[in-house]
Amino acid sequence: MRVGLTAERLARAGAELADEVGFDQVTVSALARRFDVKVASLYSHLKSSHDLRTRIALLALEELADRGAAALAGRAGKDALSAFADVYRDYAREHPGRYAAAQFKLDPEAAAASAGGRHARMTRAILRGYDLTEPDETHAVRLLGSAFHGYVSLEMQGGFSHSAPDSQESWTRVMDALDALLRNWPAP
Repeated sequence: MRVGLTAERLARAGAELADEVGFDQVTVSALARRFDVKVASLYSHLKSSHDLRTRIALLALEELADRGAAALAGRAGKDALSAFADVYRDYAREHPGRYAAAQFKLDPEAAAASAGGRHARMTRAILRGYDLTEPDETHAVRLLGSAFHGYVSLEMQGGFSHSAPDSQESWTRVMDALDALLRNWPAP
């Protein structure tokens, strides 16, 4: 066992590797090459590549939640909505592999222990300013998550880079549209 290697250190190194080569390329073997150790030596800290990916996903969700909480402090309404959305977009740009990891399907136990619940609670906190009640609040949480992730994913794949207007202008308009929709949520 190599001194200094821990599951946490391996997850952080795996997150860095994901940002460099893509989350789908992160394996225990790739991580062992990074540390110049034998694959078998990492299995004293990790169960499998799936375990490694789960740990990276949990790390990414935690980082995103921390950024989201900081961005929401003292904000409400459209300002909070835009700040929260920008957290996801900025994180995806800075850490594309970690952002992909945040979408990794976790088993129910890992999901329950993850920062995913914090994301949902922060989104619901934003929505309190729009006076939505259940089940509309849940529908709106899903809408915002879909809009943020969809836009960010398309943008990261170059989907908006070949035409005017600039992607930032469209992002701003999308936030305007989401705010207007939330203020005028349709009756069932």
